[in-house]
Amino acid sequence: MANSPLTPGVVPGRLQPDDYTRNFADKAPPLTAHEAAVAADRCYFCHDAPCVTACPTAIDIPLFIREIATGAPAAAARTIFEQNILGGMCARVCPTEQLCEEACVRMTAEARPVEIGRLQRFATDTLMTREGHPFVRAAPTGRRIAVVGAGPAGLACAHRLAMKGHEVQLFDARPKAGGLNEYGIAAYKTVNDYAQAEVAWLMGIGGIAVTNGKALGRDMTLDELRAGHDAVFLAIGLGGVNALRAEGEDKAQVVDAVDFIARLRQAEDLSTIPVGRHVVVIGGGMTAVDAAVQSKLLGAESVTMVYRRDRAAMSASEEEQHLASSKGVRIVTGAAPLRLLGEGAVEAVEFAYTRETDTGLELTDETFRIRADQVFKAIGQKLEGAPEGIALSGRKIAVTGPGRTSLPLVWAGGDCATGGDDLTVTAVAEGRDAAEDIHATLMAEG
Repeated sequence: MANSPLTPGVVPGRLQPDDYTRNFADKAPPLTAHEAAVAADRCYFCHDAPCVTACPTAIDIPLFIREIATGAPAAAARTIFEQNILGGMCARVCPTEQLCEEACVRMTAEARPVEIGRLQRFATDTLMTREGHPFVRAAPTGRRIAVVGAGPAGLACAHRLAMKGHEVQLFDARPKAGGLNEYGIAAYKTVNDYAQAEVAWLMGIGGIAVTNGKALGRDMTLDELRAGHDAVFLAIGLGGVNALRAEGEDKAQVVDAVDFIARLRQAEDLSTIPVGRHVVVIGGGMTAVDAAVQSKLLGAESVTMVYRRDRAAMSASEEEQHLASSKGVRIVTGAAPLRLLGEGAVEAVEFAYTRETDTGLELTDETFRIRADQVFKAIGQKLEGAPEGIALSGRKIAVTGPGRTSLPLVWAGGDCATGGDDLTVTAVAEGRDAAEDIHATLMAEG
């Protein structure tokens, strides 16, 4: 018999088998053809569409919605993929409510935008279920490019380079390609192993050789890659997690949220994932929400998210915040952790309320405690193992223009580089644009 949510400690199997299936079902089921036609009919097909400006990959949104409205979803998908080869994933995970849909004219007029994200999923799913690949490679150029990191930026760069006729060597430190799409997104957002299906579909362009289990700095150096390739694109992500800088952070059951999400995503049986009875998530971004919601879905009795500033400053969208609240997650703002309490394993977290001042955020003398047998850290990630000799800006690789680094013929993009906003869609745009610049540079050199 499955454990009860009241079972103390951090244990697996808190729910009945059917509960896991129900809790982790598709968050937003796809539109039917009829529903898509009705949703598309709401679009004004603006000439100077604000939704296009708001899209980091500049997809021609009115065009693809018109193509859906006229019964050509496959053509709509091609319009999307020309700008965003990971348009299927972005349709599932992008905060469209903060991007294209927030800019929609219908949103301004009626507070109800066109369902751009769901329409994008309808179109991309339609085309991806058909045989073949929608793009054809150009004639071989004889050039070889190394792409390090098979996340959204690396995949987008590799695909665009392959389409231009280059040979691409794609390296990734993990057992599977996909990056955060595979390891860092809530399971209910991408069901049915969608991330791997999308990678396999993308590889249909040809010309991309993937090597997994190879990490920069451990298995190869940047100098070696530069010597063996005509150009290098770095999309190594952010491998480290920021410290809480709170007393007792090293106690048992204080876990990085990204590790928890990755473990859950790779589990064949969700009932084997241990979760606490009382869970505290520290952070206010999408990772914090994903960890908090999934803790609740795994059977945690109480889950509390604590963020140091007010709700308006949270990087998690309002929709994500509402999702968390709807699942029973309590959100506490304006508080920062002081110490983690317990003998060996964490038993509670002591917080201090914060206040904004002219010199920044300060802790007040007013404190409180929250019971916790499991704590997830979701306070941002940092670059680990930056290649020697490459210039940094702050804690990321410094880039100019379309991803050019301080080293000749070395580009970078995605979370590891400056200028991004830690979104899948932005990473795709950076990978695509770097590929175009790499191609132009190599071809100009003859």
